[in-house]
Amino acid sequence: MNGLPPLRDVIKRFDLGARKSLGQHFLLDLNLCARIARAAGNLNGANVIEIGPGPGGLTRALLDAGAARVVAVEHDSRCVAALAELQDGYPDRLEIIEADALEIDVAALVPAPRRIVANLPYNIATPLLLGWLHRITAFDGLTLMFQKEVAERLTAAPGGKTYGRLSIITQWLCEVRFEFNISKQAFTPPPKVASSLVSLIPRPVPLAPAEWASLEKVTAQAFGQRRKMLRSSLKPLNLDFDALGIAPTARAEELSVQQFCAIARACGK
Repeated sequence: MNGLPPLRDVIKRFDLGARKSLGQHFLLDLNLCARIARAAGNLNGANVIEIGPGPGGLTRALLDAGAARVVAVEHDSRCVAALAELQDGYPDRLEIIEADALEIDVAALVPAPRRIVANLPYNIATPLLLGWLHRITAFDGLTLMFQKEVAERLTAAPGGKTYGRLSIITQWLCEVRFEFNISKQAFTPPPKVASSLVSLIPRPVPLAPAEWASLEKVTAQAFGQRRKMLRSSLKPLNLDFDALGIAPTARAEELSVQQFCAIARACGK
């Protein structure tokens, strides 16, 4: 690709030993990176935000897939220096920003249409996602790599042990699609857990009417005591379960997103 050196050479020359404190696990297989870029859909004309590009494997794939512009947010100054070579190859399409992704408004980095595609640092993946969900309509889509257990929570249906607060908030605002699993051995260094790629497509309107604060409150209350029946776990909310059409003997994991939204609306009155 534009005569660029192999990623392993880049890692060696810039001494890019992955840092545990930054949650770094580098993805060097360019075929796999290209598969991730394809999962993000048609990128022609899109402005793409990448978080934690590391040595730039996925960054190369996003550029090769036709993204109009890629803005890569990298917290590690070593990786920023290594990415400068890639920027030289795509001077008008790639911008590198040295910053902590938790502290910036990523939607302000590029105009619409914008997408986020990233192999997220494991240690900040969930806080990043929750921040983006607060402004989800600013994005056309998010294609993100998580630890497999987090991906399972995002995609979980009612009734399962992985279904919980994160499932409800995410599915309330997005259609969530599992893409594929990724072996630990695909990374350098291999993490202790497997990973999964998930796509989130923002809904034009939330799945059901509710206020974020109320929905967060009732899900925290219900899943804080998830093995208890709702009449016990939600007792402080003084709910009329008959009026809501919800069995008071049900447990939190049995309720749909729409039912939790109904409870949230009742609490907001």
